[in-house]
Amino acid sequence: MPRKSLNRSLHAAKATKQDEFYTQLTDIEKELVHYKKHFRNKTVLCNCDDPRVSNFFKYFLNNFEVLHLKKLITTCYQNDKPDLFSQHKSDKGIYFEYSGEQKGNRLPDPAKITPRELTLDGDFRSEECVNLLKQADIVVTNPPFSLFREYVEQLVRYRRKFLVIGAKNAIHYQEIFKLIKENKIWVGVTPMGVDLLFDVPAEYARKMLATGKEASSYKVVNGVVKGRSPSIWFTNMDNPKRHELLPLYRHYSPSDYPTYDNLAAIEVARTSEIPCDYDGWMGVPDTFLDKYNPDQFELIGIPFGDLGKELGVKKNHRGRTDIAITQNGKSRCPYSRIIIKRKK
Repeated sequence: MPRKSLNRSLHAAKATKQDEFYTQLTDIEKELVHYKKHFRNKTVLCNCDDPRVSNFFKYFLNNFEVLHLKKLITTCYQNDKPDLFSQHKSDKGIYFEYSGEQKGNRLPDPAKITPRELTLDGDFRSEECVNLLKQADIVVTNPPFSLFREYVEQLVRYRRKFLVIGAKNAIHYQEIFKLIKENKIWVGVTPMGVDLLFDVPAEYARKMLATGKEASSYKVVNGVVKGRSPSIWFTNMDNPKRHELLPLYRHYSPSDYPTYDNLAAIEVARTSEIPCDYDGWMGVPDTFLDKYNPDQFELIGIPFGDLGKELGVKKNHRGRTDIAITQNGKSRCPYSRIIIKRKK
């Protein structure tokens, strides 16, 4: 892709408010504690991170010896100032490599690090950044949400292990759901219902205070406004949670589990209510992916929009390909479902 085109799309991504959310160290620590065995003698790349301010870089630097890392590489898009919310006015990106030269209490202070300039702008798709990607074993970061499809596609194409943050609704992207269905990626250990809070630019924080609703779009923590963005971890690194069997206690009855008007599947309102004796298709909430064990269940599809058409969903009472249920003479469309099937 030509450099001018890369720049244009990256600037568009940075203009998207969702791309101005930066991950807290506590959320990184809570998720990464489950993957320690994966990092021994590995090179880690954080390719959307300024080493002077990134909490991802700080985590891996502080745990370099504990994780027995081989090397840590971080790159940042167009940034010549140690500013978490850079305006990206520089022509060049920056990068930094650390191979464990300093030990224990003599670790370099991220705030005092002087990174080196890249030849180009630090776009993760540029040739020099791809070359750094090829050196890495594992990629861990919070990429631009508006470029999430392309970002994950690149990781899969180069067969890298990864642990990245994305919007919850990314599971509905055709490209992403296909990877989940094929058991090539899955959601992380942190439950989908747990809030991830993010640092946001001061201007955006003021707008949220003026127009948003606390606990909905933001949360004030120790006097600091933190943005709330419905986000989850995506990974292709194994963890014990995804091999736990989900206990099934409920039994199927037509009165408890109505069939959709326009798809041969039953409605299951909660993951805990999946019947133990129904062998057909079932519609479950997105949060089912927290409990999804590929040995116990099969993912069938997403029952709305273009993905619904592929699944065979017929048009509902609103003329759309969303699943619908008629109860007590009223039709409704359940919010955000995934069609699954039990494996015998």
